[in-house]
Amino acid sequence: MEQWLYLVAADTILVVHFLFVAFVVGGLVLVFIGHWRGWRWIYSLRFRVLHLVAIGYVVLQSWLGAICPLTLWEMQLRGLAGDMTYEGSFVAYWLHRLLFFEAPAMVFVVAYSAFGALVVASWYWIRPRR
Repeated sequence: MEQWLYLVAADTILVVHFLFVAFVVGGLVLVFIGHWRGWRWIYSLRFRVLHLVAIGYVVLQSWLGAICPLTLWEMQLRGLAGDMTYEGSFVAYWLHRLLFFEAPAMVFVVAYSAFGALVVASWYWIRPRR
């Protein structure tokens, strides 16, 4: 029974990880679409700072060669459950296929840095308001 709880916790962390990625990527997409469509909420300073901090954290991790704490925590929980593969549940299988790719580390450093630069540039193109 304890193993089941570890797997549920690992899947929950995976969902949170997916939502974080969706916020970072989708947030920038929504800023551009919202500017074009006239949505006022995309100018929110609170939203834009949170978005900038989120991608900044990802970029910093990639520059330092650090593994995301959510990934580490999920892997530890899967290890405690005796499930080192990601084939154990529907949620884990599909979210891992969407989130994780096999490529040299430098590919991710460049991609995250370029995306972070785009987020910073969006502050100049589409300025947040108080």
